[in-house]
Amino acid sequence: MRYKKKLRTAFFALLAAGLCAGSYLKLRDAIPDRVYVVEGEQDALEEICTNPLVTCEPAVAASAGGGYTVEYAVGGILPLKTVQVEPTAQKYVYAGGETIGIYLETRGVLVIDNGELTAADGSDICPSEHILQAGDYIRTVNGTELSDKKELIRMIGGSGGSELTLGVIRNGEEISVAASPALTSDGSYKLGIWVRDNIQGIGTLTYVDEQGNFGALGHGISDIDTGDMLTLKRGELYNAQIISIVKGTNGNPGELQGVIHYDDSEKIGTILDNQSMGIYGTLKEEVSEGMWLPIGYKQEMKEGPASILACVDGEVREYSIEITAIDMNKKDTNKSFTIRVTDPRLLELTGGIVQGMSGAPILQNGKLVGAVTHVFVRDSKSGYGIFIENMLQH
Repeated sequence: MRYKKKLRTAFFALLAAGLCAGSYLKLRDAIPDRVYVVEGEQDALEEICTNPLVTCEPAVAASAGGGYTVEYAVGGILPLKTVQVEPTAQKYVYAGGETIGIYLETRGVLVIDNGELTAADGSDICPSEHILQAGDYIRTVNGTELSDKKELIRMIGGSGGSELTLGVIRNGEEISVAASPALTSDGSYKLGIWVRDNIQGIGTLTYVDEQGNFGALGHGISDIDTGDMLTLKRGELYNAQIISIVKGTNGNPGELQGVIHYDDSEKIGTILDNQSMGIYGTLKEEVSEGMWLPIGYKQEMKEGPASILACVDGEVREYSIEITAIDMNKKDTNKSFTIRVTDPRLLELTGGIVQGMSGAPILQNGKLVGAVTHVFVRDSKSGYGIFIENMLQH
């Protein structure tokens, strides 16, 4: 009997210890590893964790750049987390929401896949098998830099079957491979590769800064077939017009369908970079009017009411949403917090979040705090967002 009592006591002691450890970890994870604090608003550091048991110690270890660290502890005794603080001036940006047409050309010709050919003798062959692979960028042929895929096709077709030396970028490394085009049943020479050198699409403008630099999408542009981030040769932004909406339902993401006006007079900017946190570049004209808002940093965000700016009916409008969860230290910066659309108008039009809304600015308490990045496939009303401070760090 005593043995059972001791075992029960030990069990409850372990359970209590586990609950304490879980609470400690939850407190720690709710505090960001690094924060940007607007000069003169250092009091905000005490508001990062509202638990009355958590204390914030004075700044220590000031750096040459003005940054410093702050120690958080439980009850002023148990160390919880050391936070790197970066003082910054208050920044204002234009909050977009406009639908944009995106055109990108890749640096080199992207190999999407290998495919079988019917040779002149009727056999099935794949000349590029084990030589080229999906995700390769063909940059040169026999030392000549390619301008586009048409030039690649022309050089392969004019090879007469002679071996070609291809300069390829594979996984960021430059290599050379040798491939011999085969004579096919239609009398032409081919390598048996599917290739792409440009991509077009619809997205949403997130912000424009005071220097005319823009950020959009909240995620990079990847090839739809390989899933790899596209290496940018050049890109342009154009005016675009939404012509129809495929309404999202649970299990079936919706889509904004539009027309991109490919004309020099409709060109509104140049894309200079394609990164994991968005596409970036410069606008042709300055933005003087519109919604200029201060940047809101992640430690200022709260679960609860917020809004997004989106153009789904020809005009940028503000729609209500709810921020449902925030991960201050999320490693995947495109999915740092979750949102849910609550505005009946937007739900009626789109069913929630749809493709083409990536980059829609997210506002809370009069500040620009983030952008929409992904929709939940199983719940079209909900999706992910990126902190605006992460987009601005490109």
